[in-house]
Amino acid sequence: QVQLVESGGGLVQPGESLRLSCAASGNIFKVNRMGWYRQAPGKERELVATATNGGSTNYGDSVKGRFTIARDYAKNAVYLQMNSLKPEDTAVYYCYYKRIGVGVIPNYWGQGTQVTVSS
Repeated sequence: QVQLVESGGGLVQPGESLRLSCAASGNIFKVNRMGWYRQAPGKERELVATATNGGSTNYGDSVKGRFTIARDYAKNAVYLQMNSLKPEDTAVYYCYYKRIGVGVIPNYWGQGTQVTVSS
């Protein structure tokens, strides 16, 4: 089992920045992918950004150039720096962890943290 705890959400105005943090604990495998997804009301959960332990990153099209993902491997932590926030970035942001390997591998999710961008 893996536990994920997020922090850093809140209410900001358009154009401002926010940084999310997520700490993983439990049965952490060295080869893994961690990152962030988000879900707005009435919409499906979508990719924000993920990064492997090897440094390979993947970003959703709507956040490229504005958001940056970073990892602290010693702390099993992942961060999301969000700049130039827009009202359409409003959503619950979920931390994500998955071991990289063969076979059926479960996804792990945090409890979610609310990000609201509004003037």
